[in-house]
Amino acid sequence: MSERFVVEADRRVVGVAVRSTGGYRFFSSDAAYFGLEGRTFARAKTLANSVAKITRAQRRRAGAESRLAPTLQ
Repeated sequence: MSERFVVEADRRVVGVAVRSTGGYRFFSSDAAYFGLEGRTFARAKTLANSVAKITRAQRRRAGAESRLAPTLQ
């Protein structure tokens, strides 16, 4: 695995991961992922799972908001 890599979710860049002591440190470029900012993940897969969890929550929220939005008829 590379010393650094771009982290993507839903075909957009949400941050970068940089190899550090103990694994990969995440630096967010998207406000939705700021909760992961500065965390070190032992494996890239663990980071990917954390990003995916946030992405799924965003999708659920977006779906709920669209169902609640008024429609014009």
